[in-house]
Amino acid sequence: MTSPEPAAIVLAGGRASRLGGADKPQLVVDGATLLDHAVHAVSWCAPIIVVGPPAPVRTDVIWARESPPFGGPVAAIAAGLAHVDRDEVCILAADIPRAVDAVGLLRRQPSADVDGSCLADATGAAQWLVGRYRTAALRTALDALPDAGHDASIRSLVAGLRLDLVDAGDLAADVDTWDDLERARARPATAGSPTDEEDT
Repeated sequence: MTSPEPAAIVLAGGRASRLGGADKPQLVVDGATLLDHAVHAVSWCAPIIVVGPPAPVRTDVIWARESPPFGGPVAAIAAGLAHVDRDEVCILAADIPRAVDAVGLLRRQPSADVDGSCLADATGAAQWLVGRYRTAALRTALDALPDAGHDASIRSLVAGLRLDLVDAGDLAADVDTWDDLERARARPATAGSPTDEEDT
């Protein structure tokens, strides 16, 4: 039986080396932290698992952490999957200012003959950390990697998966540098941001 909605894993535990080690998920865009944008974007999912150090967030989530910390996105996905009992799971990096719009493109279930779907940016490159995957396929891919995926690339995890690419233009643009942050802050506010509920 297919679950009514997917679970969600939000990845919020990176080193942010190009930001001088700043607490990237707590950077503010449009009056809300990047973490709040991410969690709000997957508010239609259940449960929502945030992999990273516990931090202020506007809704109830399950906190998880890869062991040892800073094991990379694949190890973080593995830590999150330990809490997933749904047929599908949305994976979302917590550094995407327009997360609500980006994840909105994943509301439709992937085709029956694929293992999931992920966004493609304006250049056509797959953005694997904004995707919706069949849980069983992810677990099988993880089982094939050594050391529970620690220090593995996300490419190595998804290499054998059949994925639909969903054209997202610049919606999946992330914040890796201070210039990225300034560009994100210069854009108009995203409709359906976490602050909207406070304004009503």
